[in-house]
Amino acid sequence: MKKSIHYIFILVISLTACQEKETAQQPNILFVLMDDMGYADLGVYGNDAVHTPNIDQLAAEGMRIEQFYANSPICSPSRAAFITGQFPSRWGITSFIHTREANQKRGMKNFLSKEAPSFARFLQKSGYYTAHIGKWHLGGGRDISEAPYITEYGFNESVTQFEGLGERYLATFETLPGLKDSTRFLEKWSAELGKGEIHWAKRENFPEIFVNRAIEAIKNARHAEKPFYINLWPDAIHTPLEPPKALRGDLSMQARFRGVIQDFDAQIGRLFEYIKQDPELAENTLIIFTSDNGPDPAVNDAGKLRGYKTNIYEGGFREPFIVWWPEMIQRERATSVDRQTVMSAIDVAPTLLEVAGVELEDPSFFDGQSMYRAIAYGETISRDRPLMWLRPPDRPGFDGENAPDLAIRKGEYKLLMDVNQTNIQLYDLSEDEGEKHNIAKELPTKVEALKAELMAWYNDYPHAVDKSVYEADL
Repeated sequence: MKKSIHYIFILVISLTACQEKETAQQPNILFVLMDDMGYADLGVYGNDAVHTPNIDQLAAEGMRIEQFYANSPICSPSRAAFITGQFPSRWGITSFIHTREANQKRGMKNFLSKEAPSFARFLQKSGYYTAHIGKWHLGGGRDISEAPYITEYGFNESVTQFEGLGERYLATFETLPGLKDSTRFLEKWSAELGKGEIHWAKRENFPEIFVNRAIEAIKNARHAEKPFYINLWPDAIHTPLEPPKALRGDLSMQARFRGVIQDFDAQIGRLFEYIKQDPELAENTLIIFTSDNGPDPAVNDAGKLRGYKTNIYEGGFREPFIVWWPEMIQRERATSVDRQTVMSAIDVAPTLLEVAGVELEDPSFFDGQSMYRAIAYGETISRDRPLMWLRPPDRPGFDGENAPDLAIRKGEYKLLMDVNQTNIQLYDLSEDEGEKHNIAKELPTKVEALKAELMAWYNDYPHAVDKSVYEADL
């Protein structure tokens, strides 16, 4: 994007707006982003096979938005949407960031441009102490060393794993024979790139390490006498799965999955308790918990929803969304579930900026909208614009399946299709969340209207990707 366009991202702090907020001061914000979580993976979402008491308690003391969407069914573009508040195709990221050759083949950029808006940068400029802890996957790793440091996107400190630059932890394994010699792989794809202090640690210890670093970041913020914004993106429950010894069971894939998610729940429970036991933190901290995309079909599933990671059915990107905010979510609202508001990852940036009392000169560059009143007051909010999705170009579907290329959700209707305007599917999600009954033939007028809107977005919206890769059917 040209430098001349960058001026629209200039931050303007409105002191009056901050003073008029119901909260006495800017709240602390902890954003927990899981990896590859199915819609029904948590106990609070009905899964009796896993034990997640700490996350369930967070939901019991807070509220949930039942219709929350990531903006991609795969990691890198999904994370770009959270950071920027914009559809990730604006920045040339439509699948996971890989090697130079693989990125070029898929019409993608090698990293998220520093020209992209970052709401962490906005918060930092408004007085927040900001930290990114855990998986990044927006550039740096494999054979790409020129990606920006994570701190260049508005973070005072960062620590990550092999898919980012700066201080990072690289994994060793004990129970996965194919990965026991992974040090050579990670040396080539991360350690040899330099650009940051390297630590080696057992994969099973990553949740504990990242939670410990989040606690350290909170202490650093308090020492600096600033409110904090912290990304805790733990790289769980993404494969390879290696739980602690006490939780390994028979080492089957399902046993590994249960062990990893239960261990993360225990580790993050320490962080929740650290916050809750400190009156100053407990009274003025907002916690958001969600995931970047849907389940790996070899590991977990999306419950009642159709699909999985990499495709654009509901199971690919509809995620749990839990908000804990004692100052605003009073006891009478605790354990409430908002079943009507449709929220997405591109809404997180404008929402959290409003939470923090930050005003922008021109917030219209966000593709999302603020859902502040939904999480603060329990109001149902109607979207003022539809949601759109692109299928990752390198994931046409498993076992010969023709996975649709594009999707739009507007109101209760969701339309999916290929870029050549075939493979048309229409679902009324108010009656058919599982996307079992294609009603396209019954509602041709609705189909044509949604198809026109979706194609206008695909053809005219600023996309920094090579769209011909969809026609090539990689």
